[in-house]
Amino acid sequence: MGNTEHEYHAAAKVCKSIFEAKLLDYGSNWRILRPSSMTDQLLIKARRIRNLEGGLQAQVAEGIEPEYIGIVNYGIMALIQCRIGYLDAPEESTQAILEQYSTIAQEIFELMQAKNNDYGEAWRDMRLSSLTDMVLNRIHRIKQIEDNQGKTSVSEGIESNYMDMVNYALFALIKLGVGK
Repeated sequence: MGNTEHEYHAAAKVCKSIFEAKLLDYGSNWRILRPSSMTDQLLIKARRIRNLEGGLQAQVAEGIEPEYIGIVNYGIMALIQCRIGYLDAPEESTQAILEQYSTIAQEIFELMQAKNNDYGEAWRDMRLSSLTDMVLNRIHRIKQIEDNQGKTSVSEGIESNYMDMVNYALFALIKLGVGK
């Protein structure tokens, strides 16, 4: 059994470094995307992972690991969009975005700690393909809630599902050895 907190932070650090590098390359242009567009980007990444797990011969050099990193980062970006809204033109400073990223990443980590305690690290016994399926499940939940204009009767809302998705992706990255 590994040290979940250490492994989690190591994998999350890799994701954040990729986020920072892309933020320098592209700026904050993703801030124009509506949350539903972010959800669709997550769907594309998760479907690609599932296809690769199913034996698809990749035509693009990137494998499963970068897609899971993308799910972590797009999940956090989607949470930023949910909380502060999308823009008609990107205008925020790199520092402001990194602060938002860090705040949300910390909240997601705290959620993981609470759930991991309650579920007794059950994720360690899960197959990588099951983690992929859980990510896809959360994406479809979010799409349904978005189609219902954000309304739920008894279910968790969009933000909770994004947070769960990020945690499942980080668990997958730990299983893949990212950050070791």
